[in-house]
Amino acid sequence: MEIQEDVAVVGGGPAALAAAEVLAGAGRTVAVYERMPSVGRKFLLAGRGGLNLTHSEPLPDFLARYHPEGRLAEAIRAFPPQALRNWCAGLGEPTFVGSSGRVFPRAFKASPLLRAWLARLDGAGIRIRTRHRLAALGDDLMFETPEGELRRRPRAVLLALGGASWPRLGSDGAWVPLVEGLGVAVIPLRPANAGFAVAWSAHFRDRFAGEPVKRIALTVGGTRVRGEATITAAGIEGGVIYALSRCLREAIEVAGTAQAILDLRPDLTRAALADRLGRPRPGQSMATRLRKAAALAPVAIGLLREAGGIALPGDAYTLAGLVKAAPLRLHAVGPIAGAISTAGGVDFSGLDERFMVRARPGLFVAGEMLDWEAPTGGYLLQGAIASGRAAGAGIASWLAETGSRAA
Repeated sequence: MEIQEDVAVVGGGPAALAAAEVLAGAGRTVAVYERMPSVGRKFLLAGRGGLNLTHSEPLPDFLARYHPEGRLAEAIRAFPPQALRNWCAGLGEPTFVGSSGRVFPRAFKASPLLRAWLARLDGAGIRIRTRHRLAALGDDLMFETPEGELRRRPRAVLLALGGASWPRLGSDGAWVPLVEGLGVAVIPLRPANAGFAVAWSAHFRDRFAGEPVKRIALTVGGTRVRGEATITAAGIEGGVIYALSRCLREAIEVAGTAQAILDLRPDLTRAALADRLGRPRPGQSMATRLRKAAALAPVAIGLLREAGGIALPGDAYTLAGLVKAAPLRLHAVGPIAGAISTAGGVDFSGLDERFMVRARPGLFVAGEMLDWEAPTGGYLLQGAIASGRAAGAGIASWLAETGSRAA
């Protein structure tokens, strides 16, 4: 079969599109193959909350958010957060830094940025073929399409098929057996940035499912994170949970359960809180005492009762200690289909510095298919785009070295 294009990029998320852009800039002919009816579906979903693109913290701190340590470090150094911001501005979508240090497009949504990006790719001659599902991976690529089977033989292939979270948007992990069939090691996919199961009482679950728990701190091991969470019928999710999801998941994998410590008033010391709680009015109920003296919302009081029992301690110092350190036991991670992202993926030990599979020259991998994870807060998109650009540059370099001329 003759060569039809220099590079086939399989997948239509940020990593795939970033790689295609770099390759087109290097003068290569590129086709993007996406199994869904349109590209960037998970990208658009992320934009519903404002599209947190990256983070403004110092680069050493930023890189420390990625696990295992050092993953994607070189790719992100080559395309750091400021470069991502400049890229957005070049597409007519300037960014701003929010109060938490997170970076957002000024439009505060994903659709204008994606439209501008796709227009740029189209102007660069990149062909995007939707409804093309990768069915076989070998010397040729075989896609299933509405018109039937399609076979392609490009000079190089980039796989950027995502993880296994939000499968209805296209990332379903179906690529794992195809890649493993080539002898490529894949670390099992697991949920990351996911909710966790908690054995709530029926009363608490029925009353508070869906309620936010604001301005709290959560500690797991020696790591403490401040933020918010949301009670669900099955357990708990939200920012502070996502930030510690790797620690919680790994604890559950080892011991079957994980214990976190909730601080429901992180802005007050135990002594200051005890002083406030130590002056109850005659006849005042415990709920009223906690609501007025400790400024706890009903859901926070409910969490205290879940941790300490219906009959909470009357002693002010003991009660303050429970408010500051309420135990929360989590016994299972939520399903991978409902997670924001996934851990695991193609083992980095089988890749070279260009993101090429050592055992399969000409085959490259980028994005969430790779074995890395990071919390929400801009790290996921930054990692996907930076790895896609790094893989695109690696493909261009490999094609030049092997003497492959443009198709």
